[in-house]
Amino acid sequence: MADRPQVRFFLGANSPAGFYSLYDQFMPPEETEDYFLIKGGPGCGKSTLMRRVAKAMEEAGHPVEYILCSGDPGSLDAVRFPDRKAALVDATAPHVVEPRCPGAMERYVDLGACYDTAALKPLRDELAACMEGYPDCYARAYRCLSAAAQIQDDIRSMLLTPELEARLNKRAAGILSRECRRTGREPGKICRRLLDAVTCQGPMCLFGTADALCRKVYEVWDSYGLAHPLLARLAAGASAAGYDVIVCPDPMDPERLRHVFLPGLGVGFLSSTPGMPYEGKRPYRRLRLDAMLDPERLRRDRTRLRFSRKVADALTAEAVEAMAEAKAKHDALEAVYNPHVDFQRVEETAETIAGELLGEEGSR
Repeated sequence: MADRPQVRFFLGANSPAGFYSLYDQFMPPEETEDYFLIKGGPGCGKSTLMRRVAKAMEEAGHPVEYILCSGDPGSLDAVRFPDRKAALVDATAPHVVEPRCPGAMERYVDLGACYDTAALKPLRDELAACMEGYPDCYARAYRCLSAAAQIQDDIRSMLLTPELEARLNKRAAGILSRECRRTGREPGKICRRLLDAVTCQGPMCLFGTADALCRKVYEVWDSYGLAHPLLARLAAGASAAGYDVIVCPDPMDPERLRHVFLPGLGVGFLSSTPGMPYEGKRPYRRLRLDAMLDPERLRRDRTRLRFSRKVADALTAEAVEAMAEAKAKHDALEAVYNPHVDFQRVEETAETIAGELLGEEGSR
């Protein structure tokens, strides 16, 4: 069980426009029975609680979807148990979640009650000092990401010609005819998740999720961020044929797609780049978008393209450094809080939630 690949996504990302969130789409009402909204401040055990419940569910044989924190990918922001129509989520800023049908569907879990407030009161000034300059770190990161995104958009404007889009659409049509025979059912659901994030550890892509969801992986080799027309056509065609689709936006431009999964078919289409190559199982096929570009245009603009990518990479690295600085401040804050948290109470809360979910084994 422990060796099984995990389904892991992000629901939020650091984007050029600030924090980009898909949390409002995480648990559609028709797919929700039990939604635990965890409230509490830094270091109170929110991620620990979710890991404990997820571990119990996995050990009992239930599938788990893990949602990582884009600010700190070592921490969890949510876990979902699709066969139980249940989930837990860190419902605090910047991804505040509030109930739509409290009591009947959502419930609050107050981990703030696990603080030793008497011990924390004398540490008020120390706690405030830990976060001094924290917002400025993220403001700097977003400025750098915005500049990098503009350069990437300029690269696309150079290379994404109508002729290339026509080739991409033709390739998508061929794949759809091979992989997505019409079912005669209603159009499939579109689910939005993020597979990529710019984090305090650098740009990251959770390629391992493909190993958990896919028998067949199409690796889309895409050095210049041109895959969106192909992926959008694949997603629309698969949905129209009756298949549910997971679409993964580009956090640097959320209107554009970077990956598409067809879980019912066990097929995935993953963008792979020189800076972020797909390193999972051997791909079923490789689609080399670079080979579809106009070679004369590439020769003509080679120097400009090389310079633009170098500058965009440097700006992204500066954003990562700013996020790492913010992470260090947050770690210092949690280090002050941790000794004054009743983690035994956190563990007991996790056991109660897991027991409730697992106690319903025969009820649905």
